[in-house]
Amino acid sequence: MTCISCGAAYGSTYAWKFAIYRKPTFTDTIIPYNSNHPNQHKYATVRFLYNRLNPYDLQEYHYNAEVTTIQNILHNNAFPILPPTPQPPPDTTKKQLTTSRSPTPTPKRDTFTYIGKETTFITNTFKKTSVKMAFRTNTIQKLLIHEQQNTDILSQSGVYKLTCPDCGKAYVGQTGRNFATRFSEHKNAFRTASHSSNFAKHVTEHAHSFGPIHNTMQIL
Repeated sequence: MTCISCGAAYGSTYAWKFAIYRKPTFTDTIIPYNSNHPNQHKYATVRFLYNRLNPYDLQEYHYNAEVTTIQNILHNNAFPILPPTPQPPPDTTKKQLTTSRSPTPTPKRDTFTYIGKETTFITNTFKKTSVKMAFRTNTIQKLLIHEQQNTDILSQSGVYKLTCPDCGKAYVGQTGRNFATRFSEHKNAFRTASHSSNFAKHVTEHAHSFGPIHNTMQIL
């Protein structure tokens, strides 16, 4: 919530107008209604959007504009459009009765991976027990990606190109060892003035510099 403008001034008092603010980068994407997620997850955002209408003193114009925005969000995510349910103001004339209650024992909790309506049917059997069930979404991404996959490209092998940083001439080679090891071999040949590397030979003969691996080697 943020103040967007001020109304007419009465002496030193201003009538402030409030509206719900959204960033320019805001997208209307929430968990789609037709996605394979538990209904509890889908409607959590919907309840938040509607519940935010009532606690703040929005003028009728801004209130109706927010209702339209929420309905557009729901429509774009295939949700059934439901009218907001205004909550009556709290009745301050009645005294709240406080009664001493015995502490409630902490319930046991468990989680199920949600795979569809079958999961809801299974977890409903726990409603009359002391076990509280929660859902987590499927982990198909973890099943498709190897957890120990090495993402360092220099530890792999294949075809590479070395570019002279001074003249721009290039040398293309192939290695069965990892790229970092092969680059070290070229660099050692340059330091020892060995002819085992044509790239090192070129750099030595023309008195060019031997650049670092990230500026000199390109993986093809």
